[in-house]
Amino acid sequence: MYSAMTRSINILVEPTYLEDQSEPEQDYYVWAYHVTIENRGRETVKLRARYWKITDACGHVHEVRGPGVVGEQPVLKPGETFEYTSGTPLGAPSGIMFGNYEMETDAGETFEVDIPAFSLDCPHAMRMLH
Repeated sequence: MYSAMTRSINILVEPTYLEDQSEPEQDYYVWAYHVTIENRGRETVKLRARYWKITDACGHVHEVRGPGVVGEQPVLKPGETFEYTSGTPLGAPSGIMFGNYEMETDAGETFEVDIPAFSLDCPHAMRMLH
């Protein structure tokens, strides 16, 4: 599990390799990642947008920007959490993802919340240490 806290918003991410959806002989590897967003602060926030930077072991970079997550723009009151699961394919057996969420307070102030960098590793891939 990976975690990051920004301004009392805690982000937890747990990636899972999806062997049944992957085709290593075709250089196609798929991961799911489960995200928990916890509002540990004293103000209500709304998740407005997301940004992801996904880099595979070959150095290919894919960036994703858009409103909300999984079709929603959740509102989290103090003490509330929101969870969702999404996924990403890679053309290599490993990679890394990180990003941020744009949040907005009831007062209209926007701020970015860090999504921790997390590793995507196929359990069957040969590991190399540099």
